[in-house]
Amino acid sequence: MKALMALMALATLAGCSLLQPAQPAPADDWTRWVCDSQTEVLWRFADPQQDSVDVRLGGGDQVYRLKSEPSASGAMYSDGVLAFHTKGEEGLVYWVATNDLIGRGCKAP
Repeated sequence: MKALMALMALATLAGCSLLQPAQPAPADDWTRWVCDSQTEVLWRFADPQQDSVDVRLGGGDQVYRLKSEPSASGAMYSDGVLAFHTKGEEGLVYWVATNDLIGRGCKAP
């Protein structure tokens, strides 16, 4: 009887694990770039498919989750507030609504 109860509990747990697939957490390591304006941009891919990035500006605590958008060249990410465009090993960051440039030529120091 105990073996049957243990088997049923195991089957229930296995079924529950199938209902909610595990999402891998973003890596804790951030890529640090410094722009021509001396603004520090910390960023990391938020998912394995690289469809979104997390961005922090100036070492602040606020994290912007930006989604991939079409781009003529390089990779473009935005959330409608902040935009981050990369091409090769450098990029630029700007505020979308006002089109104010935060920094260009952002790259590893």
